[in-house]
Amino acid sequence: MKSPALTELLDIALDAAHLAGRVTLGYFNAGVEVETKSDDTPVTRADREAEAVIRRTIARHHPDHAILGEEQGATPGDARVRWIIDPIDGTKSFIHGVPLYGVLIGVEVEGIASVGVIHLPALGETVWAALGHGCRWNGRVAKVSEVDDLGKALVVTSSISSCLSRSDAFGKLCERTRLQRTWGDAFGYAMVATGRADIMVDPKMNPWDCAPMAPILAEAGGHFTTWAGDPTIWGPDAVGVNGKLRDEVMGILGKEKRHGDGAG
Repeated sequence: MKSPALTELLDIALDAAHLAGRVTLGYFNAGVEVETKSDDTPVTRADREAEAVIRRTIARHHPDHAILGEEQGATPGDARVRWIIDPIDGTKSFIHGVPLYGVLIGVEVEGIASVGVIHLPALGETVWAALGHGCRWNGRVAKVSEVDDLGKALVVTSSISSCLSRSDAFGKLCERTRLQRTWGDAFGYAMVATGRADIMVDPKMNPWDCAPMAPILAEAGGHFTTWAGDPTIWGPDAVGVNGKLRDEVMGILGKEKRHGDGAG
């Protein structure tokens, strides 16, 4: 059986992301109860209900497809197509009333991250892409920035403290870049894909946190890799960067000295 067209999968992902986004907005700044998962991260009713909406939307079109979600885990299916979803990326922001959280939906086809949607419900922004079909931001063409001087670059991250405690790499980036901000999680990668930021780094990553980022950044003219330069959504960390700063940024991250062991 032939895999569905990427444009069809993208249409489904966009529909699912917007439906899930409406669910989250119903709980945003509404005093939703917060629970703590076994990994000490927060979860809310909004997370669970939004993921359920995404799963139902996918199943309505392709009940045989495999799904991996942050809250409900893995659902087996046709291994050629796997949906990877995070109903609220940035739950900590969400529960504190910060509007920079996102709904993430990525699709792997034959093991390649091929479709991606970042939907930011509280901001009214959506960034999406399918390999070979370009990247869009609320319907218009999205492109990474043309900044080619690290001294003029804006670097963003989900957690400055986590980056600094990992190694010397983020400190070196801070020293060499013009501006640093914690516009992190999904919003940070959306900023890079739309040319509003130049570099996004995460010292720790799960596949559902970044499944859409690889196709989105590739189609926007940027790069998504691990700190070691591996082009995968299954790595332990992540960096998104425009095309012109890639080599310089990866040179800094790739030569990091981990705190405590002195290793690069």
